[in-house]
Amino acid sequence: MQVHTNIADFNGVLRPVLTTGTFDGVHTGHRAILDRLTERARKEQGQSVLFTFHPHPRMVLFPADNDLKLLSTQEEKRALLETAGLDHLLVVPFSRQFSRMHAVDYVRDVLVGAIGVHAVVIGYDHRFGRNREGDLALLHQLGEAYDVHVEEIPAMEVDHVKVSSTKIRQALAVGDVGGANELLGYAYPLSGVVVKGDQLGRTIGYPTANVGAIDPYKLVPGDGVYAVEVKLKDGSFQGMLYVGERPTVQGQQRVVEVNIFGVDRDLYGEAITVRFMGRIRGDIHFDGLDALKEQLHTDRSMVMERFQRTA
Repeated sequence: MQVHTNIADFNGVLRPVLTTGTFDGVHTGHRAILDRLTERARKEQGQSVLFTFHPHPRMVLFPADNDLKLLSTQEEKRALLETAGLDHLLVVPFSRQFSRMHAVDYVRDVLVGAIGVHAVVIGYDHRFGRNREGDLALLHQLGEAYDVHVEEIPAMEVDHVKVSSTKIRQALAVGDVGGANELLGYAYPLSGVVVKGDQLGRTIGYPTANVGAIDPYKLVPGDGVYAVEVKLKDGSFQGMLYVGERPTVQGQQRVVEVNIFGVDRDLYGEAITVRFMGRIRGDIHFDGLDALKEQLHTDRSMVMERFQRTA
């Protein structure tokens, strides 16, 4: 997959077959579009192109809105798109000026004029142009005018539920990582760097690696205890992860910390990625460290049993 960040330099691509959107999370619905995109590109003897933007449009249009949380970082998104077999990823800066472009101008000047699009494969609910004025009906009309074939992909459903990034965010926010993973098509990841904590876990027999330097726009699942797979520089491990404010010890801030099974060494400063496999329970306030320790023993057993069932 070739990555392009300047639309002016995007040339020499044979019969571009294009789709567009933010593709946050590159979930199963997105994969349906990408599969059809690559199929269409082969049929047209062309090359598949995803035209997307960075930063996310909401960050530009609503800079005071701090509620936006994304399913994938730019690095994660690129890796997911690479596995989808995409030929070209065109990432252009999103700006207020770009957002004010009328739908007709966008198709004429950008898709046709700058990119030279041969065909478009697009989701059923796609909107484009200033104030989202453009829809599929208009895109079909403009496609006829500029000799561009437009193919619509209907809503993909998993167990009769329409797949969307919003539904996945909602599931993760309440800790339903199982439901989120089903819609994503993979286990939800969270990456960062191991940072120094207060080492309380060591005192009760459950040392943890505190995950810091998490992308500020990355969505962290709801508070609770999870079964996770952990990737470190020397391999992959299983673990038990906690998200929350540690109410038992009057914690003052939300933390992400993981007890990694079979690892007992200094991890400070090391890159770490966890993948959420399932939720064990929500966050609970315990009457002292002894009660917390007893619950952690139960949690660990449940996590290990879960991995044994899926082995």
